[in-house]
Amino acid sequence: MAQALTKTDYKFEGQTSCYHGKVRDVYFIGDDLLAMVVSDRISAFDRILPEGIPYKGEILNKIAAFNLDATKDIVPNWKLDNPDPMVTVGLRCEGFKVEMVIRGYLTGSAWRAYKAGERTLCGVTLPEGMRENEKFPHPIITPTTKADEGHDENISREEIIASGLVSKEDYEQLEKYTYALFERGTKLAADRGLILVDTKYEFGKKDGKIYLIDEIHTPDSSRYFYKDTYDEFFQKGIPQRQLSKEFVRQWLIDKGFNGGEGQEVPTMTPEYCESVTDRYIELYEKLIGETFVKHPTDDLEKRIERNITAWLKER
Repeated sequence: MAQALTKTDYKFEGQTSCYHGKVRDVYFIGDDLLAMVVSDRISAFDRILPEGIPYKGEILNKIAAFNLDATKDIVPNWKLDNPDPMVTVGLRCEGFKVEMVIRGYLTGSAWRAYKAGERTLCGVTLPEGMRENEKFPHPIITPTTKADEGHDENISREEIIASGLVSKEDYEQLEKYTYALFERGTKLAADRGLILVDTKYEFGKKDGKIYLIDEIHTPDSSRYFYKDTYDEFFQKGIPQRQLSKEFVRQWLIDKGFNGGEGQEVPTMTPEYCESVTDRYIELYEKLIGETFVKHPTDDLEKRIERNITAWLKER
C-alpha cells in the first residue's frame, strides 16, 4: 500500500518558525516567504483522524494550485510556485481575522439554522418559504471569525467593521473579490458538470495590498453538487449527490462517532484508507478533468525536503 505523509519537521535555511495545522504544515522563511506542505492527514469534527490518506495532500495541493492560477486575474494571490506535488511556496501575508464564507444554496449549517426558525444569518435576511438545497436569489456572504484556537464563529458585516477586525474600505474590497471569485468558481464547476454550492476564501495583506491566501475551491473547503441530477433530486426532496469530503464525516457518523468528548475514532483499516484515496482521486479527476497520476510515496519526507531546499537555493 502507498505511504501517507502525516508528520513533517524540517529546518530550512532562513526558516524563522513553523506552524502545524490540522492538514497543512507551514514553514516561514525569512520575512516574506512561506512553504506550505499539504500533508496526508485528514480531519473531521475538528479532530485529526489517526490514519493518513495516501495522495490526499498532493490532490488538494494540485486542485488549489489549479484554481489559484485560474483566478489570479481577479485578485493577486500568494502562490509563487509548486516545487513539489505536495508543496506550494508563496508570499507571507498578514491574514485578516475573518473568513469569507459565500453560499449559493441553502444547505448545511445554514439549512439547519433555517429549519430551526432563524431567518437572519450573519446579518443577512433570508427569504421565507425556502427548502433544503434551494438556490438563493443571489449568493450571500456569511463571514466567520478566524479563531487561533477552538471554533470559528459566525459574525455579521456590521460587527466586523464596528469591531475593527477589518476596516470598512478593506471589507468592501473583500466582498467584491469574494463575489467575483465565486462567480468564476461557479463557471469552472459548471464546465465540469458541477454546481459550486458554497465555499470560503481567506485573504491577507502584504505591503498594503490585499492577496488571496491559503487553499481555494478544494473539496475540503467547498461543497459541490452534481449538476445533472440537481433539479430532479431537489423536486423530489432527496439528498443531493455531493462532491466533498462529506462521505468521510458520514462514515464516522455511521460508526457512532461525531467528535463528542471521550469518543474513540473508529478503526481505519488500510482497506478503508485506500477507499478514501480512491474517492479523492475521483474528486480530482472530476474537478480538474485529467487523469491523476500516482507518484512513488516511499521517499516523501526526503523528496519534499530536497525540492524545497533546491527551490530556495535557486530563488
